[in-house]
Amino acid sequence: MADSTELQARGTIHVGGEWRGAVSGATREILDPADASPFAVVAEGDEQDVDLAVAAAKRAFDGGQGEWPRTPVADRAALLRKVAGLLARDREKLGLLESRDAGKTVEEGRVDIDCVADAFRYFADLVAAEAPGRVVDAGSPDIHSVVVHEPVGVCALITPWNYPLLQASWKIAPALAAGNTFVVKPSEITPLTTIALIDLLAEAGLPTGVANIVTGPGHSVGARLSEHPDVDLVSFTGGLASGTKVAQAAAPTVKKVALELGGKNPNVVFADACATDEGFDTAVDQALNAAFIHSGQVCSAGSRLIVEESVRDRFVGELARRAQKIRLGRGTADGAECGPLVSEQQRDKVEAYVESALKEGAVLRSGGRRPEPSADRPASGWFYEPTVLDHCHREMRVVREEVFGPVLTVETFRTEDEAVALANDTEYGLAGAVWTADAGRARRVAGRLRHGTVWINDFHPYLPQAEWGGFGKSGVGRELGPAGLAEYRETKHVYQNLAPRPVRWFAD
Repeated sequence: MADSTELQARGTIHVGGEWRGAVSGATREILDPADASPFAVVAEGDEQDVDLAVAAAKRAFDGGQGEWPRTPVADRAALLRKVAGLLARDREKLGLLESRDAGKTVEEGRVDIDCVADAFRYFADLVAAEAPGRVVDAGSPDIHSVVVHEPVGVCALITPWNYPLLQASWKIAPALAAGNTFVVKPSEITPLTTIALIDLLAEAGLPTGVANIVTGPGHSVGARLSEHPDVDLVSFTGGLASGTKVAQAAAPTVKKVALELGGKNPNVVFADACATDEGFDTAVDQALNAAFIHSGQVCSAGSRLIVEESVRDRFVGELARRAQKIRLGRGTADGAECGPLVSEQQRDKVEAYVESALKEGAVLRSGGRRPEPSADRPASGWFYEPTVLDHCHREMRVVREEVFGPVLTVETFRTEDEAVALANDTEYGLAGAVWTADAGRARRVAGRLRHGTVWINDFHPYLPQAEWGGFGKSGVGRELGPAGLAEYRETKHVYQNLAPRPVRWFAD
């Protein structure tokens, strides 16, 4: 794995099997969120670099080098499994790099790498186990009719800054399994583990030109990828505003588009879930996990606690008490439970949301400020305390809009219908949860929630086998599961007449 000096020397743009710098010569410093110090330098690509990368991917797909789409499925699956093994080999290095780049704890970084390896294994197994095609009965022994799946072509993969390598794997693994070539654009502020993955793909034996990466900003690199006429599919994970621009840019060329956008996810707690001490403690613990893991910088974060009124005071009181005890620190520090926010801009955004909520009548129960500096928490770092805002209502910006930080809002309900109405009262529809000891209620409420993923008595787990996507403004398309593989394919119907004969629609 390249260090910072090597990255700067060789470049971080990978086109047609070669590492190089940006055509313009521009570079960008990568800053450590824990202390704002630069620790790596990457190439700052633009439209020129995108054009070169797309051309390389197109040649690798349908030109003289187009061997990957024609590679047998078993061989493609074997390569994905080899990549999973390399990820496991480099788990410690990659986990540490993810921690330093994105600000999360090292343990979170290690778990992310495990999940990345799982994604590669899953898509290898999925594609290897598929039937070669679905035969359609044409009603004649002289007709052979079959529906088959083929790779889309050149895929533009645009990934976010919060889970850099994990989100990249959700796109790269199925794209490769299906036989596509790609150009990936990682977030310009957290690109390092995706760069490392390109090295691992080459080490695993992926043919030249199949995997390409352009590091650089969204307004140039992402925009050009989205509109490029030789890109057949664009897959984007990120915010609603950027996702809208991607869709608009892709529309004139009518390319396939998959968008996984924001969330404002409800965590609904009924009183009966808290009837026992164990149930109460578990629900509180999971509410903390839902809201504050990775400092709340998670698209599926349970940032809206919707709790039954009869247990609100007890529940929120204990939640706030425990939130104040969460240990903030550099991700590499022993005992750190939450790291800094990813950038100064992100912390400023979080502070603005909290300020507006207090002006609109929210009651601060914990946090709401930058922590006192310490050896593991430098003053120059972008830390913000886990924040609980009580007595919130739907008209508040902090309740309606995605904060993407360690901020939990509290709303209350009295009836099941009111709980469902509050949970669904959002323009997003990514994820949500319901906590109850009543199995019938659990099924009813889960069935009524308009969200792409609904957890019952849990929060945040995902399965590679299950589809991940949202309703409403949380996006279109699916990742993971069979549907995630289907996103990177076209469906073709092959109709073969074994005994052709004249039709004679018209007289001689």
